[in-house]
Amino acid sequence: MDVDSFLKVCHQFRLGELVTEQPHPETTGLAELAQSDPCRALEMFQRVDQAAMDRLNGSLRQLPELVESIRDTLSAGGRIFLAGCGATGRLALSLETFAREAWLGPGQENQIISLMAGGDAALIRSIESFEDFPEYGQRQLRELEYSANDLLVAITEGGETPWVIGACMEAAVVATRKPWFLFCNPPDLLRKLADRSARVLDSPDVHCLFLDIGPMALAGSTRLQATTVQMLVTGAALSEALGHESALDLVHGFRNLIIRRDYTCMVPFVEAESTVYSDGNCVLYQTDFYGMTVLTDTTERSPTFSLAPFENRDRKKELSSWCYLSLPQYPDSAAAWKGLLRRSPRTLEWPNFQDKASLKTLIGYDISVQTPDWRRERIQGQSQLPYLVHGKDVRLEFAGHCQSLELEGLPLLLKQLFLKCCLNAQSTLVMGRLGLFESNLMTHVKPSNFKLIDRAARHVQHRHRQKTGNNLPYEAAVRQVFQSIK
Repeated sequence: MDVDSFLKVCHQFRLGELVTEQPHPETTGLAELAQSDPCRALEMFQRVDQAAMDRLNGSLRQLPELVESIRDTLSAGGRIFLAGCGATGRLALSLETFAREAWLGPGQENQIISLMAGGDAALIRSIESFEDFPEYGQRQLRELEYSANDLLVAITEGGETPWVIGACMEAAVVATRKPWFLFCNPPDLLRKLADRSARVLDSPDVHCLFLDIGPMALAGSTRLQATTVQMLVTGAALSEALGHESALDLVHGFRNLIIRRDYTCMVPFVEAESTVYSDGNCVLYQTDFYGMTVLTDTTERSPTFSLAPFENRDRKKELSSWCYLSLPQYPDSAAAWKGLLRRSPRTLEWPNFQDKASLKTLIGYDISVQTPDWRRERIQGQSQLPYLVHGKDVRLEFAGHCQSLELEGLPLLLKQLFLKCCLNAQSTLVMGRLGLFESNLMTHVKPSNFKLIDRAARHVQHRHRQKTGNNLPYEAAVRQVFQSIK
């Protein structure tokens, strides 16, 4: 893709008006506050999580219908497919693992099937531009033998991701049941900005569920409040449909949890982790029950802040990630991935993506008990400090600090989601302390797909306006972005 080719299609990706792309008025100066007063920064972060839950209340009237769609499908012998891209892809895979752990009985294991753009290997490292192609979403769904008796829940934070839309429209053609399309931006705004969104929103063959939550704590970082709320709603619906906790009880229970608990217990972990990185050292997260939640937070730091992603053990020349994950209960990488996912991996063996999406590639990201030893060889001269996330009460131990989140006895979904919120707040503020975003804007962006090129161009415009007081035309900003890419 060159600059002139992008400019021909850029009208489809100019998404700055979307609510999820807007700076949150409550988090102006977040990065600077993370440096000077991390306690206040965490309080600010928690208020945004609470505000998202308060706004969500007005979007729940369709939740019983979603529960009933899932229940009817399962009763008829159909399967539930959960599909997403990037953060919502990790969300989908996480919910399948939670279902296999807590909601599905013997013989039910294959009733919940998750897929993300690029397959399971994309958990670790984004596959550039994959999300821009709706036909890839269609193809992945077909390869999983999606049938007339199945139901798809397609999840996209913004509501405009081509891959998710492609999968959703494929499901609408194949199945007798209408797929569900979950998104976090106002439908009328999506129709105005993206023709592809209008196609799915106006389809009589799709159930659309708008989850109104407002802007993200960090503008455009939909791994935060958007995926928290979407995981909560989808997971709550699955729980009730499978005969467990009531969906509304789970939603209200999580809101109360967010209000009652105090994020400021994470202050010493924010300070300690940022110090480790600023001193040139690394962190090795180790966990027992919380692998998908810890993996999601740590791997999403790379695309959000343009950091080196987890390195592949088989590729000696790759840069090393600041942090990594180890599941010490598993003897080797293959066992660790099967244990993490609670099933065999679903990878893509497509000829053009063998080095990015194949099973061999995935197994090369060794997250087993062997991880400390092979990484020690890769990061010679650097320390590798263990960060433990373990126990039924969710206990954090790092750099001499210990904190229990006191979650024992809560439903699995709520435990995992509260841990997600704590880790999201911690990792975001760590990056603010290291200067990897400014105020509440993602300024350390690698423009690796159409949406991120647009975001980078808007940040160039914003910085130009701050420095000069003048407006920079969009095309000029785009050309600067492409020059930077070169």
